[in-house]
Amino acid sequence: MRKDRGKIWLGVSGVTVNEHGQWLVVKKAYSGLKGRWSLPAGFVNAGETVDEAVIREIKEETGIDCKVSGLIGFRTGVIRDDISDNMAIFYCHMLDARQQVTIQEKEILEAKWLYPQELAQDETTSVMLKEMASNQFEKHQLEAIEGINPGDIFGYTSYRLFFKK
Repeated sequence: MRKDRGKIWLGVSGVTVNEHGQWLVVKKAYSGLKGRWSLPAGFVNAGETVDEAVIREIKEETGIDCKVSGLIGFRTGVIRDDISDNMAIFYCHMLDARQQVTIQEKEILEAKWLYPQELAQDETTSVMLKEMASNQFEKHQLEAIEGINPGDIFGYTSYRLFFKK
């Protein structure tokens, strides 16, 4: 069942990297990305930050627990002159190299670890992922700064800044 997200969408995706430098990628079972290599991704839910959302989405789609290293990109577009579609893209590392990929069968056809060079040459790689595979974005990521409170008056229960250090 599809949720009504209104006309301003905020999604997240994450490049999760293993100890060999491979990326965790998925082939979705639906949408315009059906059967194409893309990143685990989804929408931000009420009550969570974007970095919490990407950790949840990666876990839900692949079974992999990860940690956000930084923000590496942002995708934005307008669908049919009506819907503002936005996505924060994060760089992540798996927490335990022994974890096994376990797909969410309703949404994911396949998930595996591939090298960026393999993705850049694969005809079934999504446009965004191909572009990412040809760049060294991890050198330019914005890193999370935690432990900051802008003031109790705002009522934040979770708060992070992302800046280049």
